[in-house]
Amino acid sequence: MWSKHLYLRIWLAVVLGVAVLMTFVGWAWHLSVEHNAANPPQREWVVRNAQGEVLASTNARPQPGTPLELQVPMAGHPTVQLFLERRLERPGGGGMVHLGGRPPHPRDLAPWWARPPYGFIWMLALMGLAAALALYPVVRRLTKRLEGLQQGVQRWGEGDLSVRVSESGDDEVADLSRRFNAAAERIQNLMAAQKSLLANASHELRSPLARIRMGLELMDTPTTNPAVRERTQHEILRNMAELDQLIDEILLASRLDAREADMGTVESVDLVGLCAEECARVGATLDVPEGMASLEVQGVAKLLRRMVRNLLENAMRYGAAAGHEDDVVLSLSRENGSPVLRVCDRGPGVPPEYRDRIFEPFFRLPGASERAGGVGLGLALVKSIAERHGWIAYCEVRQGGGACFTVACLFSMNH
Repeated sequence: MWSKHLYLRIWLAVVLGVAVLMTFVGWAWHLSVEHNAANPPQREWVVRNAQGEVLASTNARPQPGTPLELQVPMAGHPTVQLFLERRLERPGGGGMVHLGGRPPHPRDLAPWWARPPYGFIWMLALMGLAAALALYPVVRRLTKRLEGLQQGVQRWGEGDLSVRVSESGDDEVADLSRRFNAAAERIQNLMAAQKSLLANASHELRSPLARIRMGLELMDTPTTNPAVRERTQHEILRNMAELDQLIDEILLASRLDAREADMGTVESVDLVGLCAEECARVGATLDVPEGMASLEVQGVAKLLRRMVRNLLENAMRYGAAAGHEDDVVLSLSRENGSPVLRVCDRGPGVPPEYRDRIFEPFFRLPGASERAGGVGLGLALVKSIAERHGWIAYCEVRQGGGACFTVACLFSMNH
């Protein structure tokens, strides 16, 4: 629609203003011409002699610029043609009668600003001023929102990421305002997520570093026996592996947050084969429908493997009792033509109020913060990898106790 285009609205406002100006100018000019060309009132002209006798009379109206002609009969003499015209007064003189010939052009006694072409120029100037005053509120209303957008962008550029601009209207300015607000919201959320990630990462890095330092100090003690030294060395290696895993997951989380980062080549990946390898690595059970030899999806193989591995390690860590690895089951299926992956365990489960927060970075359920091996980013990476592939990840309860973490594809597949 034309109303959604700002340039059309401004153009139409100018055209309308010019049209109104032309209309008023034409109307005023028409009135002026009619007034100047109006016929004089009907009059009767009478010529009398000295005795008061009527010699000639007429009520004819002469053409503009021509004298009034009267035929005056004279007794015993030829008829006299009498020409009458009205002369405008001259300085030092008055009206006069002209006999025969064409009359000279009368002098215009109107003031200089009312004479042509000055009268037309004054009228045009007044109409232009009126049109300018009428168009100012329209143009001002259209440009005021641009000024508001400009001020908002300037404040946002100075560092105030909470700035939002008005989205009123349905034209290009309103669309630009909505896009700016959406971009500002995304950037603000990204900056907040990065700050939270750095704050939590710095906190998580302190624990393994402190344990490594204590272990090194203990090993440096001369009185430490070989058994304690060996345990301390093993603990240092375990903390170094945890530190390496934490740094790797932090870097991966940062790259996944940056949507433009290249995470690898998208190719056809067999989920059945990939899940079978990961289940064999940790000792979990793989459950696939009978006859499903493969389940092809499009994705980045290393990211999908990381997603499956994190789900299985999380389930083995929190949902499987010692010696009961078969409590963890990875199932693959198709629902409405789309692949669905579930990892279920027999752990304490996830309370309903935490099923959304469980995917937040560095979030742990109450009482689980001191369990060995977890750095708090595994499920957050699962959600990020799923969203990077156009999938969704969520948590639900498992019948008979435990939790199920589900990753489902949002689009149907025909193979």
